[in-house]
Amino acid sequence: MGKRKLILGLFMLMGALTFSQSIDYNTKKGYAANGYDVVSYFDGKAIEGLKEFTAAYDGVNYKFANASHLEKFKADPKAFLPEYGGYCAYAVAVSGKKVSVNPKTFEIRDGKLYLFYNSGSTNTLALWLKESPENLQNKADTNWQKIKNN
Repeated sequence: MGKRKLILGLFMLMGALTFSQSIDYNTKKGYAANGYDVVSYFDGKAIEGLKEFTAAYDGVNYKFANASHLEKFKADPKAFLPEYGGYCAYAVAVSGKKVSVNPKTFEIRDGKLYLFYNSGSTNTLALWLKESPENLQNKADTNWQKIKNN
C-alpha cells in the first residue's frame, strides 16, 4: 500500500509540473502591463486600469478600464496576454534580456500585444519598426523560449 501511494503521489506531482505554467511575467506595480488595461490596447489605446475591475490569470493580476473589458478578458484571457510575459519585445529580441516597459508604448501585430521600453531618447518601438519587426519577432520568439522561466 505504501508503494502505491508513493507512485500515485509522484504521478500527481509530475502532472502538476507538466501542466503548470512557469513563465516569468513582468508585474511591475503588482499587475501585468504596469496596471494598464490589456484589452484597451486592442482598441488602439493605452488606458490605465481601475482597481474595481481586476482579474487574475495564471497567477498574474490584471486591471481593466471598465466591466466590459474585464468580461472580454475573462471570456478569452490568452487573446489579450502581452507577448514575452509583458517584457520589452525589442530587448528580448536583440539581447535576450527581460526589460521593463513603458505601458504607453505598444504595438498590436498579427493579433498579438507587444510592449516596449521607452524612456529618455530610447524608444524601442521606433527601433523595432525601423529594424524589421518580422525578423525581430522571430528572434524574440527564439530568445523567449530560453529565458521565459528565469
